[in-house]
Amino acid sequence: MGKSALIVFLSLFLVLANAPVALASAQTKHSTAKKAAKKPAAGTAAASKKAIAKSGSRKRLVISARGRSNTASFNKNEKLVKKVVMVHGRRKVTYQRIAFAPVVPALPPVLSAGEQAGLNLTRDPLELKSSVALVLDQNSSEVLLDKNSHIALPIASLTKLMTSMVVVESKQDMNEVLTVTDDDIDREKHSSSRLRIGSQLTRADMLHIALMSSENRAASALGRSYPGGLPAFVAAMNAKARALGMTETHYVDSTGLSHLNVASARDLSRLVMAAYQHPVIRQYSTDSKYVVEPGGRPLQYSTSNHLVENPEWQIGLQKTGYINEAGRCMVMQTTIDGRQIVMVFLDSRGKYSRQADADRVRKWLADAHPATLTRVKIADGQT
Repeated sequence: MGKSALIVFLSLFLVLANAPVALASAQTKHSTAKKAAKKPAAGTAAASKKAIAKSGSRKRLVISARGRSNTASFNKNEKLVKKVVMVHGRRKVTYQRIAFAPVVPALPPVLSAGEQAGLNLTRDPLELKSSVALVLDQNSSEVLLDKNSHIALPIASLTKLMTSMVVVESKQDMNEVLTVTDDDIDREKHSSSRLRIGSQLTRADMLHIALMSSENRAASALGRSYPGGLPAFVAAMNAKARALGMTETHYVDSTGLSHLNVASARDLSRLVMAAYQHPVIRQYSTDSKYVVEPGGRPLQYSTSNHLVENPEWQIGLQKTGYINEAGRCMVMQTTIDGRQIVMVFLDSRGKYSRQADADRVRKWLADAHPATLTRVKIADGQT
């Protein structure tokens, strides 16, 4: 064999000997490349999404439109939303941080003072929704129905009935123009008012809408404009209550927005009968609508008691009231089958429950003969 032939033979032998090794190496590289293709590269949208899914921390990856990743803090009211967009004809996947409204837990209902005392558990034959009720004959003062009438409770805007008594009996100029100021803003309950700061009305108009529509800023202006200001006015209110024998009554403001304005149903029946002696209070409290001009466009006010507009009722005086601590309240003077009746309802639950209680009482009185109607006393669940 020649020298050249021997070199060729040896080269061919080495190639054949190393072929399995090269094949194995190529297969290994191919397998590695295949796995690498299946595994998302760091910084891609898929990798970031997977990392986000596994992450239990508050810090998560946010992918920009260009594929760059940024770290951002998420709060409990945010979530990550996948979004597919086309950039230069190519499909891109992005993830955006979206805020959503948190779930607010339902708050328990606010209990009135009467409910806290358990007065709402008192039963009565008429199934009244009011925790406290008193019905009496105005002329004879005979008590026809009594339900917890001796217990003092917050009375809300029934306070305005005493406010009107002090204004009328002090003989202030009813044509004097009063101005609503910052001092008349309700900082107790933060209630709204149609009277803006700077509104001007006569004392008569202020009294009218305070009684008929329970306008709080009007009642505040009435008390503030009293000689000596609001402290002197409140002192006059409490003095009048003592003069009327209202022993369970106390006032701290002229509006009734404070829950510290309290009275019993017995005391309020005395107030109703005293206020009934003033024709202006009877008229203003029983009007159904009234227009005032406080500056700018006229404002029409409506009654807070829809029974006033009911032809089945003959109402000579009325006042309603409501704050959370007092529940729904109402006092009325009315005539039923020729008999003058005073009604007081305190701590009633439901927007129209106090009027419904009045309807129950009216039907009960109408079904019984007025001359033979007997006294019904309801207290501590006993009839």
